[in-house]
Amino acid sequence: MSKLTKKDKIEIYERRKNGETISSLAKAFNTRESNIKYLIALIEKHGYDILRNGKNRIYSKEFKLQTINRILINNESINSVAIDIGLASNGILHNWLSKFKENEYNVVEKKKGRKPKSMTKLKRNNKVLSEKDKIKLLEDEIIYLKAENGILKKIESSSSRKGAKREEKVRVIAELRAKYPFKMLLKIAGISRSVYYYYIDKKDIDEKNKDIIEKIKEIYYVNKGRYGYRRVTLELKNQGLNINHKKVQRLMKKFNLQSIVRKKRKYSSYKGQIGKIADNHIKRNFEATAPNQKWFTDVTEFNLRGEKLYLSPILDAYGRYIVSYDISHSANLEQINHMLNLAFKENENYENLIFHSDQGWQYQHYSYQKKLKEKKITQSMSRKGNSLDNGLMECFFGLLKSEMFYDQEEKYKTLEELKEAIEDYIYYYNNKRIKEKLKGLTPASYRSQSLLVS
Repeated sequence: MSKLTKKDKIEIYERRKNGETISSLAKAFNTRESNIKYLIALIEKHGYDILRNGKNRIYSKEFKLQTINRILINNESINSVAIDIGLASNGILHNWLSKFKENEYNVVEKKKGRKPKSMTKLKRNNKVLSEKDKIKLLEDEIIYLKAENGILKKIESSSSRKGAKREEKVRVIAELRAKYPFKMLLKIAGISRSVYYYYIDKKDIDEKNKDIIEKIKEIYYVNKGRYGYRRVTLELKNQGLNINHKKVQRLMKKFNLQSIVRKKRKYSSYKGQIGKIADNHIKRNFEATAPNQKWFTDVTEFNLRGEKLYLSPILDAYGRYIVSYDISHSANLEQINHMLNLAFKENENYENLIFHSDQGWQYQHYSYQKKLKEKKITQSMSRKGNSLDNGLMECFFGLLKSEMFYDQEEKYKTLEELKEAIEDYIYYYNNKRIKEKLKGLTPASYRSQSLLVS
């Protein structure tokens, strides 16, 4: 397979625009059809400027990690990410991912060429500096200030003490060494070369934790960054590893494994009015001692660049299990009826069940009330304008959107892709996502455990 020049790539694109088929272009240039398709998409996204001449581009360790996280955590495809960041081929990204996993979920940066030269003082020799020398002097001063700022920021963010220890300074220098001259960093930190190498050559205290670290990273990436140290600790326990939560927290912090942070809602103390259709039988008592004692429902909207989807689930207070749900392009009565039919298909006894909702028009409709009465279910409604009366649903919607939708809208190209992602998440939530309050069990396992006992 021949290597394509920049001229070849432009010719391929032009010929494709003129109607020539992918297969004929692949034969003409002795390359795979997939390469032709990738090239066309790349040029359409970035234009001819993306076609490089000469040396390969060099990507930083931070950039590679951000890119890898888009695939492992945000679930974007390798091809789309490679095109978006302008890689010459998606094989480069495949290689990054392979090495990342081989090196126990670490990005290993290959250093090329000579080490960066340290900042040197210009010899003035009592002569007036030329414009070129002045520019060089200013550039060196800027690099020095940036390096100084970088060291101070990292030390301040990781140390609450007034004076950082030598080990901390050495760690920061090691992190910044590829970015700034080594001698410059030593001077700013006030560390000698011998002291630096003394601490660098000391054995990593976490060398003995190699297997645990690998397992923590595996749990973190499998769950797409949704687990904090507490949930990771529980999952380790489920897998037979009793590790102290403080140790897990320290290791996750060391390897920058940060969980998705949910945005908190402002508390509302508005009392509202009692609903005319049904009283509030829940009264913010969201706990249950067995399945099918208290159910909650509501509808939430997903707005994807002006197009909308509506999710209507039923949540059981016991274990916070999603009993059934429906996803629709409009919030209508058909959606509610379908959700109820799915929930009632087991033909269980619902006589003592309280079913809570807000005062939405769907829940005031005659057909909805009739279905509940037929099953001898007690209908309950929140007070008017008081979302906290239906707090379990508010909590679930907040969790769902923060973990798979907010700040991730760009990865969903169509409503169908978003719908599949919601369905995948609900399955993950019920069957894979462990909860601390459930003693490390998933909602489905917790529910099944209770049903087996009964």
